[in-house]
Amino acid sequence: MPSEKNMERPLTKNIDPDRGPLDLKGYVAAGGYEGARKALTSHQPGDVTELVKNSGLKGRGGAGFSTGMKWSFVPMGEDAPHPKYLVCNADEMEPGTFKDRLLLEGDPHSLIEGMIVAAYAIQADVAYIFLRWGYTHAAGLLRRAISEAEEAGYLGKNIFSSGYNLEMYLHISAGRYICGEETALLSSLEGKRANPRAKPPFPQVSGLFGKPTIVQNVETLCNVHHILNHGVDWYKNLSLTEEGGTKLYGVSGKVKNPGCWELPMGTPVREILEGHAGGMRDGLQFRGLLPGGASTDFLVEEHLDLAMDYATIGKAGSRMGTGTMIVMDDQTCPVGMALNLQQFFAQESCGWCTPCRDGLPHVVKILSAIENGEGRMEDLDKLSAMCKYMGPGNTFCALAPGAAEPLQSALKYFREDFENHIQGKKCPWRN
Repeated sequence: MPSEKNMERPLTKNIDPDRGPLDLKGYVAAGGYEGARKALTSHQPGDVTELVKNSGLKGRGGAGFSTGMKWSFVPMGEDAPHPKYLVCNADEMEPGTFKDRLLLEGDPHSLIEGMIVAAYAIQADVAYIFLRWGYTHAAGLLRRAISEAEEAGYLGKNIFSSGYNLEMYLHISAGRYICGEETALLSSLEGKRANPRAKPPFPQVSGLFGKPTIVQNVETLCNVHHILNHGVDWYKNLSLTEEGGTKLYGVSGKVKNPGCWELPMGTPVREILEGHAGGMRDGLQFRGLLPGGASTDFLVEEHLDLAMDYATIGKAGSRMGTGTMIVMDDQTCPVGMALNLQQFFAQESCGWCTPCRDGLPHVVKILSAIENGEGRMEDLDKLSAMCKYMGPGNTFCALAPGAAEPLQSALKYFREDFENHIQGKKCPWRN
């Protein structure tokens, strides 16, 4: 059974699927906007950044970088360039990931409040919510919530009589996976093709329209006002590890109870898989999982008792990523699963750099041959070489390195399955 230790759930406490999201009146009655009020009326911007840094909050979009540290890179003071921008990355396109949708549809005012705090910390003048094109229901809810917040004086001029001003806009994404890369997102937001940009300069110094910009994930932003409202120690105590807070963990695949749960950061993989997702469906056995969406390395049976946090999963040779597991059972072909993922990544490449533009289609060609019984043993060495060719440091952004992760780990843990395809000249899972 799931542990009941540290089961406070600040991110989802207002979410009730049967009721729908709280309107402004209900959100305020539940304590909403008090964190933003404290930030703007009782703290200097630098103090807010320091609190968030000390809390241990790491970005929940996949990279796991210190949120407060990221904010500290933004130029501050009278000589800082303006306007400054805060951009919420709500373009949730990672396969197997659906955690941000829960927050967007379940508690939109929480995102707005978190954005107010973050924008104040970096002294942003304008905030954008960059929303996935397919999240049409969330778009309507966010428009209503932004309008309510503006009418109440929580957005606009002189918020909480603090002298701080903030404009907020909803922007609907044109819809490409590459927009999850923050500089490609900024290019799209400027009306350009969604290509990544060279770093440096980093967006904190030269981002949207060449001005200082912070890009932050939905779940990350929904944490920050709780830190201001309840304090650093409270936030750290929610976690089971050194990384602060709770985490939205999701599970998809052939489990008995697929879904998304807010749990203490560092909850063991096995507890999430067996205690909350109910374990594998009857008649199926567990073979492996991708711990944080499609662009992470497989974990297998030996990893099930690891803590689901960024550091622990990183040491195991994978990444926690978004914290949403894709589970593979013993009746699913690992070669076919790898092929399916590589086809997605090849389609979503922006085509900017050679390893991604040409490498991913070549990987798809090789995997297709193996899956169709036309592969050769030397193809496995070619695939391993391609994973290195597309790896970190060889590409313009992280799309191709992320695509290589499930493939390189599939070759490591399920190599026998690849060899059986080649030796038997067919996929064993096909009739």
